[in-house]
Amino acid sequence: MHWYTGNTVYDTVLTAAFGFAVFVIVGGFFGQSSYGRFSTTKLGLNLNPKFGWWLMEIPATVVFLIAFLSGPARFEPTSLVLAGIWALHYANRGWFFPLAIRQAPGKRSTFNISVVVMGMLVTSMHGYLNGALFSHNYFHQYGTGWLTDPRFLVGLVIYLCGFALLVNSESIVRNLRDKNNPGGAEYRIPFGGGFRYVTSPAYLGELIAWTGFAVLTWALPGVVILLITAGNLIPRAFQTHRWYQEKFPDYPTDRKALVPFLI
Repeated sequence: MHWYTGNTVYDTVLTAAFGFAVFVIVGGFFGQSSYGRFSTTKLGLNLNPKFGWWLMEIPATVVFLIAFLSGPARFEPTSLVLAGIWALHYANRGWFFPLAIRQAPGKRSTFNISVVVMGMLVTSMHGYLNGALFSHNYFHQYGTGWLTDPRFLVGLVIYLCGFALLVNSESIVRNLRDKNNPGGAEYRIPFGGGFRYVTSPAYLGELIAWTGFAVLTWALPGVVILLITAGNLIPRAFQTHRWYQEKFPDYPTDRKALVPFLI
């Protein structure tokens, strides 16, 4: 994987993104991002989770599109395929997922503004780095031959497996709350799919997907988002596992936190 593109702005943003990844990884040892079951009112304004998630993820669509359309190779086949993979991911994460959240009526807002600000920073850098890379082809590796390169093919399979696990796991959790009875129990034990093995299969799916993305793009922006995702989700997965064990006495004892049969 190459580092230096010669584009001052791009290389500066990439360097800053790695610096932020270190910040996230270190911060993960000291506490969890304030949203969902780990939300708090001590950090200021909380937003409705639907709006908070959408606002946090929107730069991944808008900034990516602007950066992608600015490049001379934007209509080349490989650039369009890579952009399509991006669009697949963020059509789910940035649009479908926020709109599909089922929130109990009258429940307080749980998405802290600090999470939104940090998330927008990440998705802005992420969108710019990949949008510009795909359409400028800084390292001259994204010719049509890339679509048959083993790195692309293996990475695509890994990505799609992770994405499928992510979408399926989120669907299981979402359907725990009956849309016809939104006032039912806020949290219940999920079963089926990846939940047969781990407490946080959606987190595992996200990590697998971004691992595949780093491989199929074979570029450092993919490594950055994998590090940031891991720094956020791995500690959160362990805390979520402890939370379920403490809240539900009948929680499955053979279920691991994040990696089946291991941890």
